[in-house]
Amino acid sequence: METSVRPAPRLEDPAHEASLDASIRELENAVKEQEQALNELRLREANPRPGDAKASLEILKRAYDDVAKSEPFFPHRESVLPALLAMRKTHQIIAESRSYLESQRTTLEMATKRLDVEQANLADQKALQRELEKRLESLRNGAEAKKDMTPEQIAQDKLSELKQKKRDFDKDTSKLLKSLNQFIDDHVAAMLAAEELGGPVVGDMMEIDTDDLAAGFSAQGKLKKTKGDPDQDKRQRRIDDIWGSNEPDQRASSKGPRNEAAAAGKELRGLLEELLNSLMASEGDASAAYVRIPRDSAASRFLVRSHVAQFHPKDATRLRLIDFGRDLDD
Repeated sequence: METSVRPAPRLEDPAHEASLDASIRELENAVKEQEQALNELRLREANPRPGDAKASLEILKRAYDDVAKSEPFFPHRESVLPALLAMRKTHQIIAESRSYLESQRTTLEMATKRLDVEQANLADQKALQRELEKRLESLRNGAEAKKDMTPEQIAQDKLSELKQKKRDFDKDTSKLLKSLNQFIDDHVAAMLAAEELGGPVVGDMMEIDTDDLAAGFSAQGKLKKTKGDPDQDKRQRRIDDIWGSNEPDQRASSKGPRNEAAAAGKELRGLLEELLNSLMASEGDASAAYVRIPRDSAASRFLVRSHVAQFHPKDATRLRLIDFGRDLDD
């Protein structure tokens, strides 16, 4: 047995329906009255004399007098016409407001971005002002302190200040060198040795055991499997062939026999030291800061890839550090 779905009954408000019908009838009656008055006016002046301006003016005068004397149209108390007019006006205002808001959205976004930029600039200016005020206060205090000092005392004070700065610089340099050496020994040396032995470039294989380097790498750059204890004599000969037969530095000698990672780390430290000395001796002359390298090593390639050093544009056997502080000094 089929069941049919009956539509939901429409909710009706008898009072509202009656008020709406009364308003419609009232408007229709008002329209009829206006049409009747218009017809009477037309019949009254059905045959005006053409070209008579006075007659036309009299017609307009009587029409305006009739309008002025007649009572204005007001809907009855229960009419929904005022509510409809108010609703239409409200809807019109809402539509115009939405259109205006949409047109001003782009302007608001631009103003917001501009405000953010100006707030950031204001914060920078306030920070700069605070630092300048501190500097001015420091200069005032220094000037007051040196006001009663002789030129010899001022020179001695300046010399002491420079010596203290030099001690601070030397201390910071020592800390940086220790951190650099530790970074090379703990992270970079094994990866440099792996790249030198035909393995992946520095950074592709982060965890490398120095004992695994004795087996070497395959032609595909993969680490070979170790077969028992490696031949130490053969291993040392390979190290000497690649990194030279020089005696290991003090850092490597304290850790036992020389291995691939220690040799690669020593090579990188020596190259960095040579590059730094050459840069200091060049006194800002970039063409004089180049160092001739004996071979294309993994250490030199690593420095170039890291944007720490660069090759000569016409000679790949010459390398120099990038002088990061030159622009600041200028």
